[in-house]
Amino acid sequence: MTDPTTGRESEDERVSVVVVSHNRREELLRSIARHRAPVVYVDNASTDGSADAVSASFPDVEVVRLARNAGAYGRTIGVRRARTPFVAFADDDSWWAPGALAAAADHFATHPRLGLVQARILVGPEERLDPTCADMAGSPLPGAPDVPGAPLLGFIACGAVVRVDAFLEAGGFDDVVRFPGEEERLALDLADRGWQLSYLDDVVAHHHPSPVRGSADARRRALARSAVLTGTMRLPARDALARVRRTVAAGPVQRAGARDALADLPGALRRRRTVSHRVAAQAELLRRAPVPARRAHRDGGQR
Repeated sequence: MTDPTTGRESEDERVSVVVVSHNRREELLRSIARHRAPVVYVDNASTDGSADAVSASFPDVEVVRLARNAGAYGRTIGVRRARTPFVAFADDDSWWAPGALAAAADHFATHPRLGLVQARILVGPEERLDPTCADMAGSPLPGAPDVPGAPLLGFIACGAVVRVDAFLEAGGFDDVVRFPGEEERLALDLADRGWQLSYLDDVVAHHHPSPVRGSADARRRALARSAVLTGTMRLPARDALARVRRTVAAGPVQRAGARDALADLPGALRRRRTVSHRVAAQAELLRRAPVPARRAHRDGGQR
């Protein structure tokens, strides 16, 4: 069907796509053409002409130009612009398989407490299953009997679809954690408010990881920063302090990430609101779980 507002071929009128990007114009232009839904593109202060290029090539896309790189918080800005009850996220190197958006919308419509759907992500032209998805499928968390899929306390943002009401109720992505590792705080808040997060195999996303990426050490450092800040914002004091100790003890890269977190610690403390005992217990269950399950739920499979 064709969306009457944008003129873009739309797979399901209940879903739109929010894309956030920074300085990856060519990949962005290739991936944005694949979306079968209204698109809101949030440009994170790119200097390579990305915003102008999208406006010129895709006049149906709503382009939001930010004056500074807001990281994952840009997705929250995009969701507030969306006009649909469900929003699928995509990065400049990911897109949704045919039928995926309609399948996700059907799950949301059938299960009113389902707040987030995590897709099965196929990586690269050879379409390898993302190993984090395999880990998620084996989640050790207790699930709700009336909600399909494997229950989660984390997700991979570029392969997630959200119920807008649940996303906004839980505060969306914030401007403290930013990126990467932004998924954990939102997952904790969704679960704390009684929303279900599920890995569903019949919802499929494609991810062709960009070659324009930072080093592995830089990513581990940034994830350590995010873990410290998320723990500060949401975990009980004892668990948050234990997380800091584990991060510092993990090695010099992680120690640097913990130091990086100090600059944003005042903002994290101002927003501190501990989750319920139920959700804190689930987070602790995952921490004690084998490494694959722990990685899948806490680190969000950040690539």
